Amino acid sequence: MRSNFKPIRITLVLVGLTVFLLACGNQLQMETVANDIESSSTGSIEGETGAALIEDDQPHTQTPVPTLDAALIVAAQEKVFVDTYKKVVPSIVQIRTSRKIDDPLQAMPFNFEGTPDDLFQRSGGAGFVWDETGHIVTNHHVVVDVDRVTVMFYDGSEYDAELLGSDPDSDLAVLAVNYVDQIPNAVALGNSGDVAVGQIAIAIGSPFGQDFSITSGIVSAVGRTIRSGNSQFSIPKVLQTDAPINPGNSGGPLLNRVGEVIGVNTQIISNTGASSGIGFAVPVDAAKRVIPELISNGTYKYSWLGISGTSLTPDIVKLLDLEAKTSGALVVEVMPDGPADLGGLKPSDTVVTVEGLDYRLGGDIIVGVDGTDIVDMDQLISYLIENTQAGDSINIEVIRDSSSEIVTVVLGERP
Repeated sequence: MRSNFKPIRITLVLVGLTVFLLACGNQLQMETVANDIESSSTGSIEGETGAALIEDDQPHTQTPVPTLDAALIVAAQEKVFVDTYKKVVPSIVQIRTSRKIDDPLQAMPFNFEGTPDDLFQRSGGAGFVWDETGHIVTNHHVVVDVDRVTVMFYDGSEYDAELLGSDPDSDLAVLAVNYVDQIPNAVALGNSGDVAVGQIAIAIGSPFGQDFSITSGIVSAVGRTIRSGNSQFSIPKVLQTDAPINPGNSGGPLLNRVGEVIGVNTQIISNTGASSGIGFAVPVDAAKRVIPELISNGTYKYSWLGISGTSLTPDIVKLLDLEAKTSGALVVEVMPDGPADLGGLKPSDTVVTVEGLDYRLGGDIIVGVDGTDIVDMDQLISYLIENTQAGDSINIEVIRDSSSEIVTVVLGERP
């Protein structure tokens, strides 16, 4: 699914909000970067029949409500962070990369031993052990277009790493390491689909080169859709967190309170390049789908519909004179000779300006795929990624000229 926005590059002088990939280098490059304490409530004072319980003649005493000691609460919270860090950090890596350059002024002042300072530029990020064979997962943008990658573990052991495969569309990559010592344990994987807004979020990485740093916050939102930063496509179901994430956290894990990976840290929104409390992580459920293919084949293949579009908004619904509660994905552009074009999907062909805003209208409105309701563009992207492959024939229900139609499209492979 193509996004309808073009990639942007950001220079060091930034104005306004900017989305940063979180690799740490000498240049900031834009990217698209204890115990539970539960309170119990009293049960109903009615029995199963709904009749009020009959009090006896004996004096009735209320059970005192227990008070929670503030020091114990703080200690319990500290224990969550301390235990999680001790459990996971042996399987976290700091990633260092070097790239040969032609301009000596771009070189980092700290290069690998034995390499001339004026020939290589260094950057870095973080990663974590994925499986029992020791594969390292990180971000695509951390290791793309570099000449050398090394990984350093918490115990100080350091190894050269080989890029096995990467996927710019999900910003994920896999490294292979030729271990001399025992392979560290893989970090346990959680389920991003079970993540709830408000739960604890813990990040471990190397912000600004400060290796194996831990920060914490909460999951601020789920189900975000963001531009990959490495391609024109989008990543759906992204986790948002206020746990401080900075350049150098890229590729490190976002963890729940029991130390399970729920996401791979990838981007921040910031007007300075540093954490502003809005960070994003690729959902681990996406990683579970992509990483095995990268290990086996080096690439991940997506189905491709060949459109750009937008979700219906109340303004668009009103302009199209649709029922107020109509939802779906409006087709804005159809790629020439792409699957949607060959299948007969109709793009928007009219521009309407209202109060200085341009609306592209007239295209098909996608409201269902193979019997699944589509309520917005984000859901369409998610559905195609999770449920289809190149070569699949899908039946798309559209609203066209106020009538419902079925358009059959044979999906292609993303270019």
